[in-house]
Amino acid sequence: MTIDQSALDVIALSRDEYDLIVERLGREPNEVELGMFGALWSEHCGYKNSRPLLRLLPAEGSYVLTKRGAENAGAVDIGDGLCLVMKIESHNHPSAIEPYQGAATGVGGIVRDIFAMGARPIALLDSLRFGPLDEARNRYLFEGVVAGISGYGNCLGIPTVGGEVVFEEAYSSNPLVNVMCVGVAPIDKLASATASGVGNVLMLVGADTGRDGIHGASGLASRTDPNARFEELRPAVQVGNPFLEKMLMEACIDLARNHQDWIVGIQDFGAAGLTSSSAEAAARAGTGLVIDVDRISRREEGMTPYEVMLSESQERMLIIPRKEHLDDVAKLFERWEVPWTVIGHVTDDQTIRIKEGDREVGALPVDILVEAPEYTRDGVPPVELEEMYSFDPGELPDVADANDALLKLLGSPNIASKRWVYRQYDQSVLDNTVVEAGCDAAVLRIKGTSKGFAVSTDGNGRYCYIDPYVGGAIAVAEAARNVVCTGALPVAVTDCLNFGNPERPEVYYQMEGVIRGIADACSALGTPVISGNVSLYNETGGQAVYPTPVIGMLGLLDDVTMHVRSAFADAEDDVFVLGAAADQTPSSLAGSEYLKLMHGKVAGRLSIDLQLEGRVHRAALAAIRSGIVTAAHDCSDGGLAVALAEMCMSGGKGLDASSVTLGNRTDAALFGEAQSRIVVALRSDSREALAGIANGLDVQFQYLGTVTSEQGLRLGPIDISLEAMREAYEGSLERRLSATASS
Repeated sequence: MTIDQSALDVIALSRDEYDLIVERLGREPNEVELGMFGALWSEHCGYKNSRPLLRLLPAEGSYVLTKRGAENAGAVDIGDGLCLVMKIESHNHPSAIEPYQGAATGVGGIVRDIFAMGARPIALLDSLRFGPLDEARNRYLFEGVVAGISGYGNCLGIPTVGGEVVFEEAYSSNPLVNVMCVGVAPIDKLASATASGVGNVLMLVGADTGRDGIHGASGLASRTDPNARFEELRPAVQVGNPFLEKMLMEACIDLARNHQDWIVGIQDFGAAGLTSSSAEAAARAGTGLVIDVDRISRREEGMTPYEVMLSESQERMLIIPRKEHLDDVAKLFERWEVPWTVIGHVTDDQTIRIKEGDREVGALPVDILVEAPEYTRDGVPPVELEEMYSFDPGELPDVADANDALLKLLGSPNIASKRWVYRQYDQSVLDNTVVEAGCDAAVLRIKGTSKGFAVSTDGNGRYCYIDPYVGGAIAVAEAARNVVCTGALPVAVTDCLNFGNPERPEVYYQMEGVIRGIADACSALGTPVISGNVSLYNETGGQAVYPTPVIGMLGLLDDVTMHVRSAFADAEDDVFVLGAAADQTPSSLAGSEYLKLMHGKVAGRLSIDLQLEGRVHRAALAAIRSGIVTAAHDCSDGGLAVALAEMCMSGGKGLDASSVTLGNRTDAALFGEAQSRIVVALRSDSREALAGIANGLDVQFQYLGTVTSEQGLRLGPIDISLEAMREAYEGSLERRLSATASS
């Protein structure tokens, strides 16, 4: 049989990959089998282009409990017999086609990864990228995605406590929607995603199976431009039911926490649906499976075995009960009003067999099915890279009106308040949230203990476009710095890596550089990558998004009451910057928001000293834990001036730093984005204590000024009232949405 290339294109397999399947099987696959290969060998499931690079990332650490990739999510030991479970994933392409459902089911999917391990989800974060809001399509995507995240998360009763929103031309029509979830569980109650024990049954619990999501993994998330195939791919976007997921979540947690001896495994139905969940669970256990698709409850007539195996209908889980406890497990799900069906059983022949009643419609060796080919390519730097490197910001005129520049930065979409977004999210449900969205990182308590944790998502695609390696390292450093500013020790990372088409040499170059930068930064800062996701083929009309790694950073607090916020708290406190001094060279403007906003330039040469970054973290943590710090905030987008303005606005206080030395370039000193800087406020009698800590760690520090009760910022040539800053900063997104919508 000669299969047509168009049929392979539907499932995103190349001719060479099809030939490899035939070679490994010793025969040609039938339609059902080929669909299963297309799903599991898709980039989304098989990680064909990224897996060799992902092995560069450190995965082990003193807090780590799980092997990366072996379970649905990664877990870290937090003491007292408890662990935190976390993961981040993308739903980019579905959200580009149907923003509400794409984002909503992204939340549903990442939550299932957490409670599949028996952990209770207690926090959500999002990391979002869109094109400029003056385009109607981008406004539609932005508003729809935010509504989808809030609609699903709020219904589940899980707080969305943090995240980030970025607007760049590179994301027009191809938004990035990354969602992170953190859960808590007793270590001895963690559930595994395995299908072991010959004769044990396979139980599908949750929603009926429909045609939504077919080719989601292979079509939407692999080798495709979603806008070019909009109508064709729209049915591949899943439709969510958060109320059913809530019951499913409670039932699975009940099962894992109270009756773990009844089961051998719990597995989420994610990308590729039943195909991936069953095959991966069997692969982990070294077993085989028999699945009868006739037993699967459906909500649509006439579904074929092919459609049933590839459906990505939401709110479904695969439970593997011990055969002697089948009735017990069934009664548990009935008590939670969650539908269940026995669809098959575990075998010992390492083959997954698909039956339709008495007829076998597919039989594949599990190891062949889950073993996608891997590709290592030769990356080539983009042609524009040298021009960006060679640009010298020092050739530009210095800032003429620093007050005006600061107000424009505070009102720019990437810096302005994101209150319009996070006020739509329930942040306080479950009563764990201590520090909410709008700060450097969210802080949550661990009930029943004195402990807490901080969590942040960060990434800068513009940096990675200019310099993939340094940009990748900065993403880790920035996320860790945000966690440190709360007083938490960074311990682990979950990452979501968003790129264009890896078959293009310049995109592969970006991907390799970013991952190497992340690997070196995680090694230097002691934050292993315990879970994550890769999203490739993020392109529209042949134009890739910026290479955008999103780092989800987890930090631990032994005493949650010792956390600090970024708001100036008390007048007469002294303010210092730890790390690089306020006097900056023009090179610190490289890739900055100021350079883009005021000069229309995305260029320069980035740099970071990872050893210095680590020392700054340790100095800030030591100062916070000694009790002398009343506020801490990292310097990032917009530089020192924006960081200080944010501390003033959030605390309702002023700052007199009019006498600080700014050097020869005012723009660089005020708005440069040099790394490894944390602003701290402390009581005036604590200067010597800070000096001892900083000097002991070889960290430079500089006095900036004094917190005042007068509501304004005085910083070198800047003299702006708190009212003027808030007018620029607060409501900026709302004004842009209303102005562009009415124009």
